[in-house]
Amino acid sequence: MGSRLGRQLGEWYQGGAVAQSLADRIRMLILDGRLTVGERVPSERALATEVGRSRATVTKAYETLADAGYLARVHGSGTRVALPHRSATRVPAPSDDVIDLTIASVGSTPGLHAATVRALDRLASLLGTPGYSLDGLADLRERIAARYTQRGLPTDPSQIVVTSGAMHALTLITAAFGERGRAAIVEQPTFPHAMDALRRVGMRLVPTPVTPEGWDLAHLAGRIRETRPGIVYTIADLHNPTGATMPDLERAKLAATARSVGALVIVDETCVELDVDRGWTPHPFASHGPAISIGSMSKLAWGGLRIGWIRADAPHVERLLAVRPSFDLGSPLLEQCIATELLDDMDGLLAHTKRRLTAGRASVRAGLATHLPGVVMPEVPGGLAAWVDLGSPMSTNLSLAAREHGLLLPPGPRFTATGVLDRFARIPITWEPEVMDAAMERLGMAWRDLRAGSTPRAGAYEELAVV
Repeated sequence: MGSRLGRQLGEWYQGGAVAQSLADRIRMLILDGRLTVGERVPSERALATEVGRSRATVTKAYETLADAGYLARVHGSGTRVALPHRSATRVPAPSDDVIDLTIASVGSTPGLHAATVRALDRLASLLGTPGYSLDGLADLRERIAARYTQRGLPTDPSQIVVTSGAMHALTLITAAFGERGRAAIVEQPTFPHAMDALRRVGMRLVPTPVTPEGWDLAHLAGRIRETRPGIVYTIADLHNPTGATMPDLERAKLAATARSVGALVIVDETCVELDVDRGWTPHPFASHGPAISIGSMSKLAWGGLRIGWIRADAPHVERLLAVRPSFDLGSPLLEQCIATELLDDMDGLLAHTKRRLTAGRASVRAGLATHLPGVVMPEVPGGLAAWVDLGSPMSTNLSLAAREHGLLLPPGPRFTATGVLDRFARIPITWEPEVMDAAMERLGMAWRDLRAGSTPRAGAYEELAVV
């Protein structure tokens, strides 16, 4: 069957020094989170047999990584993954002229400043209170509930729990409902930090495929019946990163299948409002069956506005509120006041988002045509990014080569539970056209380097988050 490292290496040799190529590939697996700190790697002899190279080659690669701080040799415990000290893993600052495509965010809405000024008056009325808000301000919960009702899912404010962003929401949910050792169904690809949250509570990830064309519902239903998971995590609207949207009929079937085995469906709706020209709008997933929904202001208003929410039925809300005090005692009141003001102008928020995504999508499409000839962009009706098929398993090497041109691009396998999909790359459509144009030019340079046979070298960067 092979080791986990061996399965994730893929087509790692691109010419040049063999040991250095192997070391670079393993370093990249560490940097993007596919190999975790403390994880044991195979012995030199075992990996040499697995990759069909000499033991001396693997020994040299391991020595290179150990000297750089990426492996630690522990007597009696083998060789384990490590990270260098921060002094050796400097993250490039904006002044270094680095374009960071690990971030997919539409930037702040033009109305944010005015909403913040108005929010100060709203905050003033709360200064006589203790300042703790476990489930969130009533005014904000009312507006969030009203938005669900407008979308076709009648919702009472008591069904809303305000959180400090979507990841905070997912952390609370997994803490309340995750079960160590039990299966959790995740899409492949999906949002990396959602997988991290499920792993953190000890759940076993079971992947099911999704493409820009949609879900393989037969596979998904079969996996649910076979594994009887505790949790099914899905991004049913403008999926991150593929951009797909699950039709109503498939939502109903998925909800029924999950209910039949007692699985809890968690629906990530952080992209639900990022519609450009989808042409149709499905009903919220929870209108088809029991589900906990997660939403956020970050993709609509600004990533720095750390306000998210959970929509759930009363028994789930009760359990979430019982767990929450071990994490915090409520989200910041000022940010909740700002979010309340912003939600009073949803038309303005959506118009800003649509303009930014439309312009960004056009820049990515033009950039691919100009700088990566032959790479075709799929249909992107909205969402955060284009899930681009590179035509061969070169995403990790392209990511390494891009770093040499001042571009941070997460490789496709970072979005998977099993380290596959190295043919794909997530390219955000959220940046301003001038930034995206420059990014695509740099990506084109990296593409040409690989096509010319240049072997990328992994730079000294610490592990970066994907947003």
